[in-house]
Amino acid sequence: MSRSVGLTMISSLVLVVEDDEEIASLLEKYLARAGYRTTKASTGLAALAHVQRLQPDLILLDIGLPDIDGFDLLTKVRGSSTVPVIFLSAMDDSTDKLLGLKLGADDYVTKPFNPQEVVARVGAVLKRTRGVAASEVIRHDGVEVQLDSHIAIASTETGRLELPLTATEFRLLVCFVRSPFKTFERASLLDACMPESDALDRTVDTHIANLRRKLANGGQEGYIVAVRGIGYRFARSTGV
Repeated sequence: MSRSVGLTMISSLVLVVEDDEEIASLLEKYLARAGYRTTKASTGLAALAHVQRLQPDLILLDIGLPDIDGFDLLTKVRGSSTVPVIFLSAMDDSTDKLLGLKLGADDYVTKPFNPQEVVARVGAVLKRTRGVAASEVIRHDGVEVQLDSHIAIASTETGRLELPLTATEFRLLVCFVRSPFKTFERASLLDACMPESDALDRTVDTHIANLRRKLANGGQEGYIVAVRGIGYRFARSTGV
């Protein structure tokens, strides 16, 4: 059976904030080769929207953006998030480096750079920051997933309910909450959630149905829509 490769349950999402399209594409290319998921923004406003909506695991942040200074953007990000940030700058100035670190940056890379070095810095920062984190939590709307404790919670106006998920259902939910706006092929979900299984792609349908029912029981009705001819996306059906 043929399955897509490269998708893993724990692959980190890196937000590349860079207004130079050539540099941004180069970074995405090397990060993808290393197994990271990526998204990019060419302005500070777009970056802030991505941080709020996608909750990336790390940000590569260019200082010289067209609409907002990278230092100011980091200050705004730090107002609501502790996401690791690596500055990218054409200025090799110790004062700028110290300012960036003081504002909460985790590392500082000077242009021109070797993209392989940037990827290595990304890995080192993620390893360091995750090592001191008490627990990694990802959220989307009313759904919260606590990765370390293997707990999924549905939140509504009336309270919070822990969902009784199986291991496979939990892995599926992790995939969806990490990339809530992505449409996943059945084969990709199967490869991510049951990598050693010989089950058919359609097996995913059963697990999706069970996960959808448990989400609904927790007050999150309508989640996980089928995309005809492709697979599934973590969105609400239009009928809800």
